Parts: sequence; C-alpha cells; structure tokens
Amino acid sequence: MKFKIHRGAQEIGGSCVEVWTDSTRIVIDFGMPLVNPDRSRFDSNAIQDKSKDELLSNGILPNIPGLYEKSDQTALLLSHAHQDHYGLMRYLHRDCKVYLGRATLKLIELTNVFTYQDWTISNACHFESGGAFTFGDIEVTPYLMDHSATDSYAFMIRAGNKTLFYSGDFRLHGRKPGYFEFLRKTASRKVDYLLLEGTTIGRQEQHMLTETEIEEALIDTFRKSRGISLIYTSGQNIDRLVSIYKACRKSGKIMAIDFYIANVLKELSKHSAVPHPSPKFPGIRVFYPINLAKMIMMKGKKELLYRFRHYKITRDEINAESGEIVMLVRPSMSDFYKRLDNLGGGYFIYSMWTGYRDDRNTAEFINYFIDKGMTDTVIHTSGHADREGLGKLVDVLQPKYIVPIHTFEPRQYERIFSEANVLRLADGEICDAANGNSA
Repeated sequence: MKFKIHRGAQEIGGSCVEVWTDSTRIVIDFGMPLVNPDRSRFDSNAIQDKSKDELLSNGILPNIPGLYEKSDQTALLLSHAHQDHYGLMRYLHRDCKVYLGRATLKLIELTNVFTYQDWTISNACHFESGGAFTFGDIEVTPYLMDHSATDSYAFMIRAGNKTLFYSGDFRLHGRKPGYFEFLRKTASRKVDYLLLEGTTIGRQEQHMLTETEIEEALIDTFRKSRGISLIYTSGQNIDRLVSIYKACRKSGKIMAIDFYIANVLKELSKHSAVPHPSPKFPGIRVFYPINLAKMIMMKGKKELLYRFRHYKITRDEINAESGEIVMLVRPSMSDFYKRLDNLGGGYFIYSMWTGYRDDRNTAEFINYFIDKGMTDTVIHTSGHADREGLGKLVDVLQPKYIVPIHTFEPRQYERIFSEANVLRLADGEICDAANGNSA
C-alpha cells in the first residue's frame, strides 16, 4: 500500500488523499481549497469557467489516475458534506464509484437544489458505520464521528498487512459522544499510519464549549433579550440547530427558520431524530425569503415550498410577535430581514467560526443589525477537536506514525505528540507503507 496527501499536509481545506495498491486506487475526499498557497482566501468563483485541463495544470485538481476517465479500479470516499471535502466533485467522471453516507448524499443533493452549484453524484454507494467493505484489494471500515457536519466519517483502510486511519474532521464535545465510544471499543489498535486532522492546532488553547453549554448560553441570551433574537449559523450544522431548538423550547420562544433549513431538517429526520416542522416538534415556524422562493420555483421544485405551508410565519407576524421570536438569518436573505421592524433591544447572535467575520460581506451584514440597535454576541464552539480530543484518538489507535493533515501547523505535532513518531509529508509526497518510508 502507498499513499500521498495531494492537499492538506500544511493547510486546512481542499482535503484529498490517494491510497493505492498495484491494482486498486481509493481517493479520500475531493475538496475545494479554502486558501491559496500564500494563504489568501481561495475564490471558488474564479475557477467556474476553467476547464479540467487548466485546473490540472495549475494544481487545483489533483492528478490522479482513473478519477477523470472511466475506470473500474478507482473509487472515491467522501467523509462528510463540507465543501472543503467534496467541492471539486463536478470534475469527477460520472461513472466513478462514490462511497458516502446516506445523509451526506442528501445534504449534497439539497445544496445542489438551493444553490446554482452542480455536484451531481451518479454512482453513489452507501456504507454503515463499523461495517467493512472492499473495493478491489483495499478494505475500508467507516466510523461515524462527531463533527459540525452530520453524518461525518473516519476511515480505517487496510491493504496487505498495513493499516491507515483517516480521522476526517471530528470532535469530542458535540452531541454524539457515543460515536467515539463505539470507535474506542471496536477499532484496531497499533495502526501503521494515523492521518490526524489538526484544525485547532496553532489556535489559542482554550476550553471548547460543549453543545449543552451552547444551549445554556442561548437560553440565557433569549431570556435577556428585550426584542427579537437573530442567529447566524450554518443551516447544515445540525447539532447547533438542535441546541437552538432546545433553547427555544426551554425559554418559551418560537424558532423561525427559512424553508431551506426546514427542508434540511425534514430530510435528515428520515435518518435520525432531528427536530423539524411537524406536530411532534412544536414551536417551529417557517418563513419564505422572496429571492430564494423565486429560484426554487424557477427550478421547478415548488413542492419544497408547499410542504411546510401549515407552519408558515409571515413577516408581519414576526414583526408583531418580535419579542417571542428566535429567527435564523444569513446574508443572502436581505429581501426578508431588511423589512423587519423592532430590532432595537434584540440580540444578534453569531454562531460560526469567528474568522468568517473578517469577510467584507459578512461584516456589512453584522453591522446592519448593530446599527439597528441590536446587541452583537458570539455563541459558538468549534466543529473540530482540541488537543485533548486529538490525544484521545491517538491513545485509542496507538499509531506507529502520526501524519499531520488538515492543519496550518504540521510542525507543532512533534511538540504536542512528543511520545509518538510524527511523519510530516509534503503535498504530493509518496509514502510507501510496505517499506515504511516516503519517497
């Protein structure tokens, strides 16, 4: 078995790892970069009109045999539905097998519908956590992991007598502690290589709030607010949406979500106990931003509009009951939120990574509400493990080598994991697992 990290050995985002034998090749994740080589923000819009050959020549697309042409010897594994792990999918050959979770596929399909992107997956193959499957002479065992994206997986890869564990993105402070306990009880020890994500390495070490603590902070804020509470968070961060819903119920508030988030929750409720607009989960109402509704009608998907008509809340109703409302907002729905009244005295709650606040459009979005007299506050926790969490995974798997990935700080691994062997690879560097070296 050999492997190489095409992107991610010294950056966060654009994740892509190639694992191969003499007869079989598996690619783990196929992500859109987040940064350029100089760490400036990567503009995904700038590549929309570029050809596959252009993107291969400039290194945006990894040069991997069988990924762009028909091949029964190459397959793709997707760990979860974040675009820095799947965002280059449209360049994949349509016949390539794509192994992913069922909820992950549904999230990607919903993103296709509610945006102008096209990440169609024509040859989807599903797996179950803990259930090993084979592709050629490579065996893969997926493990559900706690992350800010639901249905996130790590992978145990076996070929010959060698093992590689790809951590994917994970944490231990969310709402799904049972996932790690299952891994601890069932995964093999003494793996040869652990490709360990290090998103939080290099950031100031501090206590990671649990989602239960997030819920408690939201309750306190909702009760303090003298007006409406507005929250900016990811519509696919299901743990956070659950925290918001629970906080609304405990503080007597109505949770107002747009019909995109309503559809996300409804579809994911088919896979797990997720709150969604239904008699089973009271206190959820649905609103309809005009521009988004027009786009969905233009796409011929009007059923996505009408399925929540019994739970509709109008702008006038929100204005009339503003003190009782917790409303999820984002910059693209300005046609709706700019016609809200009575914002003064309310709270604007930012519940995403604080680095995104530096974006000009995001800053303008937040400042709009501050200028209307709202109190700006941050209530958030990371979707990624802190050093303690990373160390627990190392303790479970007892790897011969830790390989840094999904991190800007690979050099810090030797200090943090001082009792382990750290193998720092460069992007594109081949590691020959059979011989225990890199070339």
